[in-house]
Amino acid sequence: MSEYKNLIFENKEGVVHLSINRPDKLNALNIETIEELKLAFEEVQDNPEIKAVILMGEGEKAFVAGADIYEISELNEMNARKFSENGQEVFAIIENCQKPVIGIIHGFALGGGCELAMACHIRIITDQAKFGQPEVNLGIIPGYGGTQRLTQLVGKAKAMELCMTGDMLSALDALKLGLANYKVANKEEALAKVEELLQKILSKAPVAIGLVIDCVNAATNEQENGYQTEANGFAACTKTEDFKEGTQAFLQKRKANFKGV
Repeated sequence: MSEYKNLIFENKEGVVHLSINRPDKLNALNIETIEELKLAFEEVQDNPEIKAVILMGEGEKAFVAGADIYEISELNEMNARKFSENGQEVFAIIENCQKPVIGIIHGFALGGGCELAMACHIRIITDQAKFGQPEVNLGIIPGYGGTQRLTQLVGKAKAMELCMTGDMLSALDALKLGLANYKVANKEEALAKVEELLQKILSKAPVAIGLVIDCVNAATNEQENGYQTEANGFAACTKTEDFKEGTQAFLQKRKANFKGV
């Protein structure tokens, strides 16, 4: 397993608890942390023993309060495009991970933090969560996929407003707009809700879960025919032992024992 400076990576019986660990910087995403996130999710994807990821931020103030402003202030037109594309690549790895990624959002999720939260498959937020894309206050725009994922989640008109005003959303407003699946009181309740969801999800066929992720993501990917992706995934499922087990378990009126093959 890799050693991380800015992340806490804990594998708890196949569920990785992954925390951004820069609480003194409100967990701001510097270049080093972005690279560590890439390594962590490559490790998750490559390890067959890992079944899911819970993504969090250390401390009580922020999930991730944004990108590292000092690093941003040093950018120019020559390196800014690469800076943006690198973050987009890493967040796409998270979004396309074949294992469920559930974000617990407590405190600020601003700029890159909002973008990171939106890359998760499911988001559980606490009453203290605050979302926003305030980049226009710095004379820039979201660069890690924020304009795209925010539009997909809340619609064009509201995404346009939020990105142009830089306004923050309360937890309740984020829930109403579709930025969150559930809102709970605190981190403890969030973890309990995640465990409840994972108990359901991880009882299903792992290959099918991975293909669900592919197909739902394809719905917002203009370069893919989502219906064809779905048909291909449906056909691929029928080649698995889990398909045989699932159908036989249903016919025999027993609980299926999926193996992920």
